[in-house]
Amino acid sequence: MNIKLVVVGKLKEKYFKQGIAEYAKRLSRFCKFQIVEVPDEKAPESLSQAEMDEVMDKEGARILDKIKDREYVYALAILGKERSSEEFAKEISNLTTYGHSDITFVIGGSLGLSKHVLDRADTQISFGRFTLPHQLMRLVLSEQIYRAFMINEGSPYHK
Repeated sequence: MNIKLVVVGKLKEKYFKQGIAEYAKRLSRFCKFQIVEVPDEKAPESLSQAEMDEVMDKEGARILDKIKDREYVYALAILGKERSSEEFAKEISNLTTYGHSDITFVIGGSLGLSKHVLDRADTQISFGRFTLPHQLMRLVLSEQIYRAFMINEGSPYHK
């Protein structure tokens, strides 16, 4: 099984890097886990909707370039479907059972994901309506993926 995170921007904070590295190490017994970073588009604070769309489209093209046709894609989006950890674990288990061995999660830039990326996604997932820094979302997502594998294994980690 291959799990890939396609994310916009670089991770700078050492503490986020350490946390993600820990979950990547734990995940190595279940899957090949990788994070692919694409450059973010520089954007001033005040943009028109057309300028925001242009930024998201440029970042979206970079994201789509890193996704292969056979990959099952989760787009992280505030308006996506919320799932419990147990529901997410069952979904991951079902995907692998039914032949999806390449699963990709996409975290957009500060403005979100382009329509093209959302259209490519097989599903959208939300971690709630809070706005979280993208660096923190990488850590939270990595932990939830690990938690899903532990739930599916019947491990007490989830308790």
